[in-house]
Amino acid sequence: MESDAGPLWKRLAWMAAIWAGSVAALGLVAILIRWWLMG
Repeated sequence: MESDAGPLWKRLAWMAAIWAGSVAALGLVAILIRWWLMG
């Protein structure tokens, strides 16, 4: 691991991207479950 974690904006961008991806995945799973239950 590098001691320099990089600029603050880059770390914030990574956190935002990971957060957005997890939210999108959870939303997709919820939609699929709802569609499956509605049958």
